[in-house]
Amino acid sequence: MFAAMLFTIAMLALCQFALFYWRAVVAGVASQPVSERVLEAAHLESGEFCGADFQKLVTLLGMTPALKSGNSKMGLVGVYYRFVQNMGAAFGKMSPAVVSWSERESVLCARYAAAQIERRLQSNLAQAEAIRSC
Repeated sequence: MFAAMLFTIAMLALCQFALFYWRAVVAGVASQPVSERVLEAAHLESGEFCGADFQKLVTLLGMTPALKSGNSKMGLVGVYYRFVQNMGAAFGKMSPAVVSWSERESVLCARYAAAQIERRLQSNLAQAEAIRSC
């Protein structure tokens, strides 16, 4: 009985650590600068992101060609975005803090999508330059 309880606590702690680590990686990618090209393509000339920009940026990412083979989907970030939106809608009326948290996390997801577009464009430009130099 004690071993099962200890195992459960250890697994919960491991899951919590994995979630926090994943969130830190997403925040690290989202903090990278985004070029004016990406902002202009997404019609975000002000440079300010909002949570609603995520869908627009995901669509733009899907339209951006990938010269390297890789994952072109947003993966867990899209799931996290939907989770955050649902939490904000469900509990936003009870607590304004949930609404502000939901908007902050939605902006994080939008910045992550913009950073992924920027990475893909930089990769494509590097590949094109390598092809031209041959």
